[in-house]
Amino acid sequence: MLEISEMTMAEYDAGHALLSSTPGVALRSADSREATERYLKRNPGLSFVARSEDRIVGCAMSGHDGRRGYLQHVAVDPAYRRRGVATSLVRRCVAALGSEGIDKIHLDIIAGNHLAQSYWMYLGWKRRDDIVRFSFTASMDSNA
Repeated sequence: MLEISEMTMAEYDAGHALLSSTPGVALRSADSREATERYLKRNPGLSFVARSEDRIVGCAMSGHDGRRGYLQHVAVDPAYRRRGVATSLVRRCVAALGSEGIDKIHLDIIAGNHLAQSYWMYLGWKRRDDIVRFSFTASMDSNA
């Protein structure tokens, strides 16, 4: 039986291990325990985990800046894929963001992660080719 609940710091280690073992997911310094705790505090009730028999088998983090929502790190254990786990997690994030008045949600996918791109298109998300993302790192941390 699958159970979806709000992600808390108690799930950090299991969630981080799942993300670390998922091809196409890039973890950075911004995914540290401290940074994740800040993210969850800043965006309460917007990130979720999926459990099966008390084991984390999926996670999805989301948040917003007051105008737009952002999905971060949606991942599902390979043994639980094609069972609706990711879709259930995404729907929970979208509903939670909607309850905060957030109507438009963005996500980033590594360019070579074609499996993820196919999944999001299957869900009806639109690929944006009209924008280019630029990043700036204020610290000397090349893995920020």
